[in-house]
Amino acid sequence: MDGTGTLMTPDASDTNKETIAALIGRLDDPAIDNRHNAVLALAGIGPDAVQPLIRSLAEATEDERRWYRSVALAKVGTPIISPLIAAMKENPDREFRRYSAAALGELGEAAVEPLIDAMACDDRELRGYLSKALCRIGKPAVAPLTRHLSDADEILRSCATLTLWQMGETGLAPMLEKIHDAKKA
Repeated sequence: MDGTGTLMTPDASDTNKETIAALIGRLDDPAIDNRHNAVLALAGIGPDAVQPLIRSLAEATEDERRWYRSVALAKVGTPIISPLIAAMKENPDREFRRYSAAALGELGEAAVEPLIDAMACDDRELRGYLSKALCRIGKPAVAPLTRHLSDADEILRSCATLTLWQMGETGLAPMLEKIHDAKKA
């Protein structure tokens, strides 16, 4: 109660923050079922869990901890795309970027264009992680990447070529076809 006799209740956003923090803490629980349940609960919370999960991933120092945070991010879905790419631009830590790319790679087609757009940067290492996310997405990324093979932006053109190359058979055939068609014209 406050000084007027009114019962004070916690702000809903404070309660949600506490719940999210508790669930993130459960991602480190020794019991695997508790970790899995925390992942599902965080996914159910949705966009409100994104920034706390990104911060927690950035602070994680062990692979298993990073893994569960990246899985939870991926389970949240498309609301992670922009904030996670932005965080990857700000945070040069290789492990953070690797696990972030893994989470983005699980989102499929929805993440393709934002990942390609983010490659238009000067950070060569970041472009490599974005490429890995696109490779993980696979086939849904091929047509958009192929369209960038003749991009005016040299960096995007190079990134598209290298990413298609890294995809192996999935990316090579469309890339070679595009090159063959260009030589015919």
